[in-house]
Amino acid sequence: MTVLRTAVVVNCLALFVVSSGCGYALAGRGNSLPASIKTIGIPQFGNESPVGEVAPALTKAVIAEFQGRGRYRIDSEGAGADAILTGTVTSVTLTPIAFTTDNQVARNLVVITASLEFKDTATNKVIWSNPAFQLRDEYLVTTSDTANDPAAFFSQDENALERVSRTFSRAVVAAIFEAF
Repeated sequence: MTVLRTAVVVNCLALFVVSSGCGYALAGRGNSLPASIKTIGIPQFGNESPVGEVAPALTKAVIAEFQGRGRYRIDSEGAGADAILTGTVTSVTLTPIAFTTDNQVARNLVVITASLEFKDTATNKVIWSNPAFQLRDEYLVTTSDTANDPAAFFSQDENALERVSRTFSRAVVAAIFEAF
């Protein structure tokens, strides 16, 4: 009986040792950035969309998301940074996806498209880029005046802009850290 018990303990220990180095990690928590990157420049994103307040909100949220990771100093100017994230919001669209019984828009699909690039400034090497990064989310329409106008929608519903900014920032930072 002791030989069997010893074999079980040895097998369990071997399984523990093998599985502890398997490389599994929680999604969104990986980090494939070079160790030399300590300061990240994130200048204000450009904006080609009709929604004036979206680019500052997205930039602010991305800065907060990087700061939440705790390892990096963020420089909003980008001068002297080890890496720089640049971006331009290329479009913001609203598409009605649900209607009330009297044919008023009740729910919209919001799609934000941005061109993003994260570059190592020492080597001038692009670490990650996505010229058509998209975030899609659904929102309730609060008034019929905002049914098809993204600028009116976000100006009347600040919570929607905050929410889309947080979701956008998490997706961008996770993509950069995981180098997808």
